[in-house]
Amino acid sequence: MSECTHDCASCGESCGERQEPQSLLKELNPKAHVGQVFGVVSGKGGVGKSMVTSQLAVLMRRRGYTVGILDADVTGPSIPKAFGVHGQAEGCEDGICPMTSQTGIQMISTNLLLPNETDPVIWRGPVISGVVQQFWTDVLWNCDYLFVDMPPGTGDVSLSVFQSIPLDGIVVVASPQELVSMVVEKAVKMAEMMEVPILGLIENLSYLACPDCGKKIHLFGRGKTKEAAQRHNLPLLAEMPLDPALAAQADAGKIESFRGGWLDAAADLLEGK
Repeated sequence: MSECTHDCASCGESCGERQEPQSLLKELNPKAHVGQVFGVVSGKGGVGKSMVTSQLAVLMRRRGYTVGILDADVTGPSIPKAFGVHGQAEGCEDGICPMTSQTGIQMISTNLLLPNETDPVIWRGPVISGVVQQFWTDVLWNCDYLFVDMPPGTGDVSLSVFQSIPLDGIVVVASPQELVSMVVEKAVKMAEMMEVPILGLIENLSYLACPDCGKKIHLFGRGKTKEAAQRHNLPLLAEMPLDPALAAQADAGKIESFRGGWLDAAADLLEGK
């Protein structure tokens, strides 16, 4: 085979230099139905990404839509516990059946595949990426909205989700610390490089409401998320408080009982897509 001269007039149409890059998107299970897919991402762990995912799913379910959650945080799954869903997902000849919460929210997570939900997941990156892809290709979803709870950071699994799942948009979650806002920009820039639409930013742990007078106490200082959003011409969709009652509901597996309007604007945006 002769060396490529980058002169396309001298080679055939099968030459790799002339072929368009192939899409890495994976096909949904042919027996499944998914309307729109939204990822919830963060630049680092511990900012409440799974909490935001759970609340968005609950809000959209309350509005009458069928909703699913794909827990792509394989090594740190927390979605089933927040909803009080335990046990193991079952399969059939057509694929894997997602488990459902009390209000009918569908979900799949590594915790729903392990014999013991407290067992650690000690897998290498390629295996984890493959599992996340299977959560898309093998699960029998039937939902209007599917939320993907992404792992923190911009590593292998996040890249795999961006490349293999057809995301209609992402929401970026941050906390008020200035260091976090820097990491947020990494997540935003990754999404821009992958040409995935960014719907906006959500700042979690933004403040604590005084139980006596309702005054907002900014425990971590004034957040920098709004400034990061402005730099990228993105809306700040919500500033969520540090709410001990909400945390207690999630720990008890009763996240569907939460009452709060912090994410109403974000839900309105999703509903309008």
